Amino acid sequence: MSRAKSQAPIFRSAIASYVPDALVQLMGSHRVDVVRRVGADAVKDVIADVLCGRNLRDSTEMLTRRRIGLVNAATMVFFVKGIATARGFVGDLPAIAADGLAEAKSKPERSLLQWVLGLTEKAVQNVLRDSSDALRRHHARFVEAMEEIAKRCEEDHGPVAGEVSLADGSRAPISWRMLLALFCTIGSQTLAIRGSEKSTYGKLFERLILGTVLQVLGFKRVAYPPTENRMVFWLSSRLGTRECDATALIKPGQAVRFDIGFIGRGNPEISKDEVSRYERELEIARQKYYAATFIVVDRIGDRSTIVQHAKAINGTIVQMSMSFWPQQLARELSAKVDFRHEICGMPSSRLEEYLRKAAGAVSLEGLIDSV
Repeated sequence: MSRAKSQAPIFRSAIASYVPDALVQLMGSHRVDVVRRVGADAVKDVIADVLCGRNLRDSTEMLTRRRIGLVNAATMVFFVKGIATARGFVGDLPAIAADGLAEAKSKPERSLLQWVLGLTEKAVQNVLRDSSDALRRHHARFVEAMEEIAKRCEEDHGPVAGEVSLADGSRAPISWRMLLALFCTIGSQTLAIRGSEKSTYGKLFERLILGTVLQVLGFKRVAYPPTENRMVFWLSSRLGTRECDATALIKPGQAVRFDIGFIGRGNPEISKDEVSRYERELEIARQKYYAATFIVVDRIGDRSTIVQHAKAINGTIVQMSMSFWPQQLARELSAKVDFRHEICGMPSSRLEEYLRKAAGAVSLEGLIDSV
């Protein structure tokens, strides 16, 4: 297969020449890359949705759908450029992918090579068990199966004709083999992206939501160790025997520790673990603090006992599935420590507008750096 001009250095196999820049940029899954890709305004909209009680997965679905659509389109461009430049591109692609996967490759390149062979990272681990022999067998069976499917499609539906043209003049004739190879790659990448986005968004938004709601409630984000001790907080710290997602200082001698997790009603054990290892007293900057504990979770099942576990350590659980749950959080804080905020007595008719405006005013830059 001939090579066109050199492309992104993270792609080093024979496909590198045909990988469009857009595909390279879209394949990054680091949390900062996610925010840059979808935009800060879109992320703030999701945060505001969650503060108002909307399901995070529902709010991030359109972000995921957007990325999948753009990756699918960039993959089609990859195929068209390859077919337009290299004779036998579709037929050679499975062998190139198998050979490439047998070598050390960057994560984005490995992902694309796996998708070409109808695989995801999980399939490589669980089905092929990272075996080179199993990869060779899969490659042979894959090529045989694709040929059989192409023949069957032509028998059932007749031949297809036409071509796909790109703005740069690249042209690729359409055939069943080309379409099936494209569909296979797109199907695998869609599965892989959905799996990775679920984990990435969960970890990303946990801290962004917690950092935002604390600022909405009047806390100032500071670095640890703090030089102030009134209405300040910092993210991710280990004080005592357990790390928590955020620690807030109300005033000298009063602190609150927070954990947050998008834990559904089907997984109560994780939540139970969250409330089992907190001390009631902490030493911060050589000063002792009484520490209240707050666990923020997605929702709690009817039969869960974690509320009782939380009470045993004088802790409080707040569910994000409740409409305008930041008000409940503020009220619970007011009951536990010396905390006051206007949201505590705000009528429900004003809450959504208030929360969306306040969340929109929070800068994400510092919060993103902390996740």
